[in-house]
Amino acid sequence: MQIMSALFIEHFDMREAAGGAARIDLGGVHFSMAAPGPFPVTVNPHMLVLVRCPSTHSGLAALEVRFVRGDTQVARNVQPLSVEPGKFGYNLVQADLTFDEPSTIEAHCRIDQGDAVVVPLTMTPPADDDESPAPTGGGWTGTPAEQAG
Repeated sequence: MQIMSALFIEHFDMREAAGGAARIDLGGVHFSMAAPGPFPVTVNPHMLVLVRCPSTHSGLAALEVRFVRGDTQVARNVQPLSVEPGKFGYNLVQADLTFDEPSTIEAHCRIDQGDAVVVPLTMTPPADDDESPAPTGGGWTGTPAEQAG
């Protein structure tokens, strides 16, 4: 199995397109965020990991995401992957991440001890005012789903 992409997101929707093809609509993709208040802050960002399962693979694997600040692991999430061979799938990952000051935590995503895909999340100082509108629609489905490739 192979990681196609890993992104921090605010919400997503699954839908069926013409001919039965699956679509994932992503919203609020981000790699940084303003602290929700004075430091220290703890956030629980949502990460969507998209995977591809070759037709020759069993379809079963383990997804490990290590959240690292510098050389220190600050959180870890391990979960089973089950994707029908020859298809694509996704898993949802969350972790409580504490920031004592503006800094970056990297999510190191890998399948079965393979090479990691690294996705940064940078926490910036709190914003003076909230100019960003709340996300509309979408949400978590909560379970992995396969989709036709």
